[in-house]
Amino acid sequence: MAHSQADPWLWLIGIGEDGLSGLSTASRYALAQADIVFGGPRHLALAEAGARGRPWPLPFSVAPVLDCRGQRVAVLASGDPFWHGAGGSLAAHLEPGEWKAFPAPSTFSLAAARLGWRLEEVTCLGLHAAPFDTLMPHLVSGLHAICLMRDGAAVGRFAVWLSARGFGASDLSVLEALGGPRERIRSTRTDAFTMTDVADPVAVAIVARAAVGTARGPGLPDAAFVHDGQITKRPVRALTLAALGVRSGELLWDIGAGSGSIAVEWCIAGGRAVAIEVRSDRIENIRTNAAAFGLSRRITVVEGRAPEALAGLPPPHAVFIGGGADASLLAALWELISPGVRLVANAVTLETEVLLCQSQARLGGDLLRIELAQAAPLGAMRGWVPSRPVVQWSVVK
Repeated sequence: MAHSQADPWLWLIGIGEDGLSGLSTASRYALAQADIVFGGPRHLALAEAGARGRPWPLPFSVAPVLDCRGQRVAVLASGDPFWHGAGGSLAAHLEPGEWKAFPAPSTFSLAAARLGWRLEEVTCLGLHAAPFDTLMPHLVSGLHAICLMRDGAAVGRFAVWLSARGFGASDLSVLEALGGPRERIRSTRTDAFTMTDVADPVAVAIVARAAVGTARGPGLPDAAFVHDGQITKRPVRALTLAALGVRSGELLWDIGAGSGSIAVEWCIAGGRAVAIEVRSDRIENIRTNAAAFGLSRRITVVEGRAPEALAGLPPPHAVFIGGGADASLLAALWELISPGVRLVANAVTLETEVLLCQSQARLGGDLLRIELAQAAPLGAMRGWVPSRPVVQWSVVK
């Protein structure tokens, strides 16, 4: 539907460290027309908002802005209001014709321009409002990343955090107050970081270097997970993820999650997951593994037994049953999931194998028998030690 932004009541204005002098003519005009100006204290000072200025509430909320609907309001944000700014939070509550945006170069754009990096090849993260672990799914040797920091002190903590994870040899650039008269850029090796005078606002740019490369799956080593032996083993996990058909942004239900290894690798590939597990000790393992891979925000952990524990969960795109499959669970799941949902179940017991064979005969899909053996010492020589076979049923409703 067509709409017009000719007469909005709200202007979203990106402002840089150069203040009013860096604003476009249109941005300055919108700012001058505003009766009320919202922003952080630094933004209000840069824009010389004076008595019109209203600082954001703590904790942050867009409600004060929405309460001013009908008046002429400007909202100030660093650089691009729609890149780690207030723009997206506000637009979600507004009709398109109510607002107009005037973006300025983001900190990411300015940092890339100073360093000569291709921005489309750089990972950009807002670690000013998220834990450092958010970087974990991206952290591989060779990574180029630009990360916003909460304050100057956070840069030192970030260097320690990187070094503790084997990335002390990384190149770290500290970019302070980009675009303004206080701009300063300094570089160091991460494990040699000694700066004590880092000024706000600040971002860091990383060229990650590690002595040992970090695998990203599928089929991460079993030792990468905390578990009590209840884990889908590495080769079977890789085959299971292939059967599930991982797709970025999709939601997985991992039922009988055990260590959560399937949910973790699904999320490393860009998905989201709900891990359902009945045992509280394994719940803690799942949470530990999610945190270790920086996926706590992508993995929701539910303690309980399926199908009862599935009530009220957001609908999945795929479902994996790693443990506890029985006839009642499969029947309830089949009624619950929507057409097009992918279902994969693994069996290691004869009873569950029979159940999956019967389900495949009735509902279709594919059956796969996975038999693996690993070389091990046998006297003075070596022989094959077989693992328990796994029967896998995969089907699309």
